[in-house]
Amino acid sequence: MDLVIGRVAKSHGVRGEVVVEIRTDDPEARFARGSALRARLPKAGGEKTFTVTAARHHAGRLLLSLDGVADRTAADALRGTLFLIDSSQVDSGTDPDEFYDHELEGLPVSTVDGTDVGVLETVLHMPGGEILSVRTPDGREVLIPFVREIVPTVTRERIEIDPPDGLLDVEA
Repeated sequence: MDLVIGRVAKSHGVRGEVVVEIRTDDPEARFARGSALRARLPKAGGEKTFTVTAARHHAGRLLLSLDGVADRTAADALRGTLFLIDSSQVDSGTDPDEFYDHELEGLPVSTVDGTDVGVLETVLHMPGGEILSVRTPDGREVLIPFVREIVPTVTRERIEIDPPDGLLDVEA
């Protein structure tokens, strides 16, 4: 399974730099000079490997220079490119409160009283926080804020929620 560690948001300047939205807990190592980045290109849909020739922070953003990307036109063509690693390359370790998304996806979700809610499909990373996208047994998608008050128990085997009134209700 592939994990996204970054996404090209846009080009920066005229020398081929790209602005990268970081989606990894170790950007200094993953985007270090000389690193090979496996990239899924947005338009062609194929994959390509880029070598980082320079990385720097500017105004709170990560700027990368990549081998073979020498001007703004080439950088613009990379908008939306995803940088990927294989999930087997990461492990959340032994901390019981630390998980990677791929370790949670596919887990059963139930309420604190044992009622089956469904299966976690994905963790959505939104500006206001993380949201759990759960597929119910009848095929609906339920979005659950990933906060301790609503999701008090997360283990490597299951997710338990304590939903406020109305969160799981079906609209007519």
